[in-house]
Amino acid sequence: MRVLLVEDNELIALGIVAGLRAHGLTVDAVGSAAQAEAALATLDADVMILDLGLPDEDGMRLLARLRARGEALPVLVLTARDAVEDRVAGLRTGADDYLLKPFDLDELVARLHALRRRAAGRCVDVIEDGPLRLDPVRGEVWLHGRPVALARRELALLAALMQARERILSAEQLKDRLYDYSEEIESNALNVHIHHLRRKLGPAVVETVRGLGYRYGRAGE
Repeated sequence: MRVLLVEDNELIALGIVAGLRAHGLTVDAVGSAAQAEAALATLDADVMILDLGLPDEDGMRLLARLRARGEALPVLVLTARDAVEDRVAGLRTGADDYLLKPFDLDELVARLHALRRRAAGRCVDVIEDGPLRLDPVRGEVWLHGRPVALARRELALLAALMQARERILSAEQLKDRLYDYSEEIESNALNVHIHHLRRKLGPAVVETVRGLGYRYGRAGE
C-alpha cells in the first residue's frame, strides 16, 4: 500500500513515516496543501493521511476541493481537533475516517488497511487464493498452511499483485507500490523482488505479460 502523508510537523511526520514503513507500507510525506496537490498529480497513492493544521491552507479546504473535483482517494484525517463538531465537519466534507492525536500506531495501520480494503470492495483484510493466504496487516503469508517469510518489499509486491486480481500492472505501477519518491531505484530491483517471490512461492506466482507488465498467477506451482 502506498500512503501519502500530509503533515507539516516534521518530527511527527518522521515518526509516522518510520512507523508505517516498519509495517511494510510505502510512504511519501509532504508538509503543505500545495505540496499535496502536486504529489497527487504524480503519485499513485492508495490512501492519504491528512493533517488539518497546514501552513498554507486549512486541510479541510483541501479535502473539500479534492472531493469537489471527484477525487475518490480514501482520506484519513489525523488531527488534534477533538471537538465533535470538527469530527462531524470532517466526515461531511469527505473524510473516510478520523483519528485524533495522540494516536496508537497499530490503530493507524489497521485503519489504513481498512480504508484500502473497503476501496477494493473486500470485507476482510486476509486475501486467499488456492493454497496461498496473505494477511497484509500482520505482514504474514502462508502457503499450504505453512508460514513463508517475505521481505518487506516482497510482501508489498505480492499484495499489489493479489489486490489487482487479474489486472496487469506495469513495472512503473509496481515500483510505485514499493518505493517512495525519495528513494533511488536500481534498474534490476523489481526483477530481483519478482525472482525472490517465484523462488519462495512457486515460479507461476508472478506472470510476465510481455510488453505490458505483470499480474498475479498461481502460487505453489
